[in-house]
Amino acid sequence: MSELQQRLDKIHSETPEPLGYAEHGIKASIAVLEKLKTKCISYEFITKAEEINFFRNCKPQLASKLIYYNEIYTIISNKPIGSRKTIRNYYKTELDKLEIFFNENLEFYRYYRTGNQALDNKYFLRGKYDVRLTLDSFYFQADQRFSTSHDYKVAQILANDAIKVFLESETQNLECKTEAIQFSNGQPNQVWTGSKVALIELIYALHAEGVFNNGHSELKEVVNSFEAAFGVDLGQFNRVFLEIRARKSERTKFLNIIKEKLILRMDDADEI
Repeated sequence: MSELQQRLDKIHSETPEPLGYAEHGIKASIAVLEKLKTKCISYEFITKAEEINFFRNCKPQLASKLIYYNEIYTIISNKPIGSRKTIRNYYKTELDKLEIFFNENLEFYRYYRTGNQALDNKYFLRGKYDVRLTLDSFYFQADQRFSTSHDYKVAQILANDAIKVFLESETQNLECKTEAIQFSNGQPNQVWTGSKVALIELIYALHAEGVFNNGHSELKEVVNSFEAAFGVDLGQFNRVFLEIRARKSERTKFLNIIKEKLILRMDDADEI
């Protein structure tokens, strides 16, 4: 766990964007879990208590990291492009999914959270599953040498706690961003009335040129600044950029247009 946490801390320090650190977090978690699996399969637990402790307390700590980063990657990848209200509703839907999982597994939640150990011999020993104890279909597809009937469910509980914090934090950031775009008169000085795709194309071009803070600004910081300055919500700008890159022709459509308009204005000024 210490080894994995060191890797994750490094990832977060180098990759602040959720989509980026989630992708790297998945890879780091898989690598450590594979290492743990190899050791577990070749190891013989001395007592049942030792095996129970491993599958109740140890493995879920690492497995929860993989579940967490995979869910974050999915949440961010599927985040809609739209208004803050649309994104806020999307986050609420994701929070509701966590609540549904909680309600569907309420009995086991109580068992685990209260430290009950009465059924540990069935929950956390390999090959001791009981179909009457709310089994996930995942268990029957898992490697039985490295899984018990409920260790994955514990990992899911731990991951959900972290996912809930992430979603609440993103929602809070959304609210703060809404407040930030309001000026003393209640409105931005200038409102962007062009297309959002055009503005995103422009921002990427300026960021690529490194004109902000000597090229040290993160892309998201630049996007946030433009959103605040022009009273516009650019939503999932990363996905829009992928669509711009995929254009069959005129990948820099907006930049080409404004270049032509500027040249025309210069020509008109020369004639005066």
